[in-house]
Amino acid sequence: MISRRDAAIALDIPMEMAQRHGLPKFMTGDDLHSLMDNPPAWLAQSRANRTGKRPVWVHLECAVCGYEEAARPKKWWPDFTYVVCHHHAKGEAPPVRPGLIRSWFDGVGTRFVGLADVPAPDGGR
Repeated sequence: MISRRDAAIALDIPMEMAQRHGLPKFMTGDDLHSLMDNPPAWLAQSRANRTGKRPVWVHLECAVCGYEEAARPKKWWPDFTYVVCHHHAKGEAPPVRPGLIRSWFDGVGTRFVGLADVPAPDGGR
C-alpha cells in the first residue's frame, strides 16, 4: 500500500491537491500506476500548467548520516550546498572550501539545517 503523501510525491503534486481530488489515504501500486498512465482531467491540467521554475517536491539527504526525506521547497530557500540533520554538531558538516563563506538556515524540511556556501566578498583573502 502507498500512502497519500507518497502518491503525491510520485505524481509530483502538492498534498493539498491530492486531498482535494479524493486520493485515498492509502492506495495500491496498481491504482497509482493507473493514475500515472491515465491521468484524470485535473492531473493532466496540473501537469500542463507546470512551468518548471520551482519543483513541487525536493529530495533532502543529510550530508552527515544520509537520512532522507521529500519536502515541499519554500520560497525563502536559497540553493543549499548541503543539508544536515539539526542534531549534528557544526563540526560534523562537510568543511567549507577555501574562498567560500557559509550561511546556516534552520527549518528545512522536518529536521534539517540548510548550508549555503557562497563566494566570499573579498575572494576569501
